[in-house]
Amino acid sequence: MNNLQDYDEDDFRSRPGKHKSRPRSKDRPKFENAETGLVITVDRGRFTVHLEKPEEIDIYAVKARELGRKGVIVGDLVEVVGIDTKNPENMARIVKVNERKNSLQKSADDSESIERSLVANIEMVAIVVSTSEPEPNPRLIDRTVIAARLANAQPIIIATKTDVESSQKLSEMYQALDIPVISVNKTSSLTELLDILDGKTTVLIGPSGVGKSTLVNRLVPDAHRRTGVVNDVTGQGKHTSTSAFALKINKSTWIIDTPGIRSFGLAHATVEEILEGFPDLMQATTLCQKGCSHQDTSCAIEAAAFENPTLLPRLDSFRRLLSSLENVEG
Repeated sequence: MNNLQDYDEDDFRSRPGKHKSRPRSKDRPKFENAETGLVITVDRGRFTVHLEKPEEIDIYAVKARELGRKGVIVGDLVEVVGIDTKNPENMARIVKVNERKNSLQKSADDSESIERSLVANIEMVAIVVSTSEPEPNPRLIDRTVIAARLANAQPIIIATKTDVESSQKLSEMYQALDIPVISVNKTSSLTELLDILDGKTTVLIGPSGVGKSTLVNRLVPDAHRRTGVVNDVTGQGKHTSTSAFALKINKSTWIIDTPGIRSFGLAHATVEEILEGFPDLMQATTLCQKGCSHQDTSCAIEAAAFENPTLLPRLDSFRRLLSSLENVEG
């Protein structure tokens, strides 16, 4: 007698013995019934996904086994099955990550060859700086601008804790590079900033203590992002935001708050890509000799900077970036 029987995909098998497996449900979610959602938080393998249809709701999800090691980050558009709208805390499954139009990438430092995607599908990168404590770090700004342009996203600068003189100085430095500078104080109007953000997804990047969380709480009053203070000794702020979090301002406008950063590694960038972050210096390179390293005194960029001293800090920042890349490649 043949004890074997034919199984189809609706049958299940159980393990013999004490720890038997539970039967597999015959009503497994069908991928063609998946809903499209936006990943708004990531926390240790669990994802919060915002759905617009059939009703606006945030649900929790895990990544389907079929996705393997494929990464899912804030800003990703994903396909989700197993949605329980009556009990949104029940875990749904992400079965597909839709193609990204871009992602903002960062390496741990310039010696780290592996870059990490921070957020996906953004139109703008808002670099949040303080003009008092902590003071702006031009080299960190330059690095973030380059990363934004590598992602084909528009960089802007949001200056907090400003006075008229410091705000004007910052504007003169970066607006000539086609980088809008918007000044925001605790009591100032947000109209100009909201007009720029409207209809876009914007990621906020900046050091701790610059007022980023305070700004987010003004833009999205029910966000309740934790705020911190700057250490009097180190001049640095606490990491009050511990993970990236997408927040909806209106139907077509999102901001993504991120933890404070102290560095922005660009190990994935080439010399040519870095130079594109310095359009004020790029024009002078047409006068450079073939094979110019841009590090020698004979470089045409240096001659241009001495003719226009406002370019000297920019030249210093550019050369520091080149040196860090050379150290990696060497």
